[in-house]
Amino acid sequence: MPSSETRVEVLAKIMRSISGPVALAYSCQREDTAALHLLLQAYAGGDGPGNLEVFTLNTHKLFPETEEYQRDVEVFFGIAITKYSPDPAEEKDLEAKLGEWGMRESLEHRHFCCDIRKVKPLGEILKNKSAWVTGLRASQSVTRQDLKILEYDEKFGLIKINPLYDWTDEELEAYTQKFSLPENPLYSKGYKSIGCAPCTRPVKEGEDIRAGRWWWENPEHKECGLHVKQGA
Repeated sequence: MPSSETRVEVLAKIMRSISGPVALAYSCQREDTAALHLLLQAYAGGDGPGNLEVFTLNTHKLFPETEEYQRDVEVFFGIAITKYSPDPAEEKDLEAKLGEWGMRESLEHRHFCCDIRKVKPLGEILKNKSAWVTGLRASQSVTRQDLKILEYDEKFGLIKINPLYDWTDEELEAYTQKFSLPENPLYSKGYKSIGCAPCTRPVKEGEDIRAGRWWWENPEHKECGLHVKQGA
């Protein structure tokens, strides 16, 4: 991993090349907190992050700890995180068809749930954005191993920036500790990758960090649809 200063410089150069509005999707995990910290440094000394929107997707299935953590992050960084939710009519239809646990019955059902609660709201958010900053890392899963710092997202039609693309678990933890970044309390309870409560469990000793996400599925299927490349 390059020094944080070098990565900030690279990120600042990228941001200067983007004239339109930028969004950072905040999922309340270590990765996004570190990405946000880097991004705010990259903007420092310039015109400021006036064209930056930090947002989160309130799927209405989040852990209470996650919602509380969002407020801690807002205080720590002195920002407001915009909350977006699913379309009420589509969410009502989803719940009528699947019930509370229907997303576990099949891959099709789970994708349907993720589509209504995450993918469609994100598509609306990104319609008027020029770039999207994420906390994705190549080491997170087999579906992300070809990740690059700068990509074009064909699904949503905009530039995608992954400032932590080459960071290891150890490097991420070291960065978090170095800058005393706030952490989701679920990490201390054995969670390594945090999503919606019905689809996330603590990770057992020796398991992959994303083993607790949609644990009833094969690893190659473990994406919610936000970060799936076209043709994949």
